[in-house]
Amino acid sequence: MSRVSLFVLSILWCGSTFAQEDIKLEEDLRPVWEVGAFAAAFNNPAYPAAGQNETNVIATPYGIYRGKVLRVGDGSIVRAVAIDKSWYELDVSMAASFGSDSNDNDTRHGMPDLDFIFEVGPQLKMRIADFEFAEHGRSELFFNLQARAAFSTDFSGINHRGYVFQPQLSYVQKGWLSEKTALSIRLSPSWATEDLQDYFYQVDTDYVTAERGSYDAKGGYMGTNLGISVSFEATNDIRVFVGGGMTFHSGAANINSPIFVDKSTYGLGVGMVWRILESKELVSGR
Repeated sequence: MSRVSLFVLSILWCGSTFAQEDIKLEEDLRPVWEVGAFAAAFNNPAYPAAGQNETNVIATPYGIYRGKVLRVGDGSIVRAVAIDKSWYELDVSMAASFGSDSNDNDTRHGMPDLDFIFEVGPQLKMRIADFEFAEHGRSELFFNLQARAAFSTDFSGINHRGYVFQPQLSYVQKGWLSEKTALSIRLSPSWATEDLQDYFYQVDTDYVTAERGSYDAKGGYMGTNLGISVSFEATNDIRVFVGGGMTFHSGAANINSPIFVDKSTYGLGVGMVWRILESKELVSGR
């Protein structure tokens, strides 16, 4: 299995990473199921606080099911509608990042490669406010509590890498510039246990060089991400997503690591979701 393949699985589970940013108002009616294709390109840091970015491109089918009790790929991996109230939802949060070849990175050259990392855990999503604008649609403000277990894989085995705690303040607005345009703004600090911090920032004696001293990483604060994305309908069946973000690492627990390079990093992404087939039966968007 290639590095892209496991990321493709996460896309299949979530429907689409970018598609999650599309606001779903309570009165919206959507197909019970839909299938289509997703393509995207990402330019992100090789690892948190890395001094170099890497570009990855993916293309994959996707599927979404919006049942009366269970929903899959509708803005999350899986969600129990029975505990989906007007002001909170309990579902599953997921995050993923591509692996990185250390020999392509000036700071980590000669160190072990970073494998593909995926994170899974519960999420409590609370709607704390909603707004309606005369000319710019409707919006909602959410506060999400996310706790995830992190795993790395070289596709011959899976290693547990500790845990991540990531609260998130999320603002989403539908009808931002036009009826079919959506805006999303997210602010999310992250904390990680020592196992995951070791994976990124530890330097064992075997990998010490003249420019890279040994370092014993510790758990704690990793950084705060500010992300913005916009989506719009190119046609009735094709939706385009453009996003970017900055992560600020000042005050991070391992800022003194020799492979901790930049106190601020950026990421960019562009994607397209093409809905090919859908059910005639409709269900509420929430």
